[in-house]
Amino acid sequence: MNVTEAVRSRKSCRAFLDKPVSEATVREILDAARWAPSGGNLQPWLVHVLTGDALQDLFDRITPRFNTLPMAEGAEYQVYPVPLTAPYTGRRFKCGADLYESLGIPRKDREGRYKQFARNFLLFGAPVGIFISIDRQMNAPQWADVGMFCQNIMLLAREHGLDTCPQEAWTYWHKTMTKVLELPENVMLFCGIALGYADTGHPVNNWRTERAELEDFAVLKGF
Repeated sequence: MNVTEAVRSRKSCRAFLDKPVSEATVREILDAARWAPSGGNLQPWLVHVLTGDALQDLFDRITPRFNTLPMAEGAEYQVYPVPLTAPYTGRRFKCGADLYESLGIPRKDREGRYKQFARNFLLFGAPVGIFISIDRQMNAPQWADVGMFCQNIMLLAREHGLDTCPQEAWTYWHKTMTKVLELPENVMLFCGIALGYADTGHPVNNWRTERAELEDFAVLKGF
């Protein structure tokens, strides 16, 4: 698989097979992902990987409290700007509408939407959870660096025949995650990445989010 194929086939997978991923594969992915660029070579990412009993322990701590969703423990950072203006509001709304439509969940079914949202915190059935944290002293440029590191993980997963789902939603359980991952006070959780083999027969995986055309976001001069 070349880079273009990896980029075009990467998607946010929301249904995984009950099929394990080997430690060797996870190590190979992370060992290659660490070559992501970062300003000043700060490499401002910290990684925890949970699977098996360790992952089940996390689920056991969280699932009894699903009735506190959607806010749970409250987000430690603002995932989306408030207010969110056009064209971004339209893109976000379309993404959510298409997701729930693929599952046959109508807009008025709030309980059904919450149940689907809660599946974030079961990693959509993925056997591996990769959790990415960052030192609190870091600023926007270093958060961008962490994003490039995460993208490396997701593209390398495609090379191994795996799929992923990046999940900023884990910030809603930041207090529990800090305890589970034993994060020091100076470190905060950024996101989780569900990793596993996609259930290609599940309807939630059979649609793709749209992308703006090149002319909508790029200006090329001098060619």
